[in-house]
Amino acid sequence: MSKLKINSYEDFLPYVGQELGVSDYVELSQDRINLFADATLDHQWIHVDTEKAKQESPFGQTIAHGYLTLSMLPYLWDQIIEVGNLERMMNYGMDRMKFSQPVLSGQHICMKTKLEELANLRGAIKTTIKFTIEIQETGKKALEGLATFVYYFK
Repeated sequence: MSKLKINSYEDFLPYVGQELGVSDYVELSQDRINLFADATLDHQWIHVDTEKAKQESPFGQTIAHGYLTLSMLPYLWDQIIEVGNLERMMNYGMDRMKFSQPVLSGQHICMKTKLEELANLRGAIKTTIKFTIEIQETGKKALEGLATFVYYFK
């Protein structure tokens, strides 16, 4: 898969309302879930206790934290786009996020993106990206929302 290459506001402009790309799939393994639990101090049994989850979870196994799924966004976004001529980039905000389906341990996710809005600010470009994270094994959406990034070009 080749990345979309962007170096300016003018490069973004033709993509308003268009799909920007789709990432590769990445596995949300139990090891990754456990590491996320350690990093965030969120050790709820539904995420980390595989034996209890087999017995008591409605899913029959552990599930990834919703915020783990969300935290994969920068990694997945980096597979889709390469922004050059960049001084810096900032995460500006997240809107209308919805967790639709839990990701079971061992399932794979990818991200689909569309450029919803583009604003040329003085010295910066504000992009609003509609993202959908899908589960390979079910074809269902795990998470969708809007991510806003501000790019400062040289």
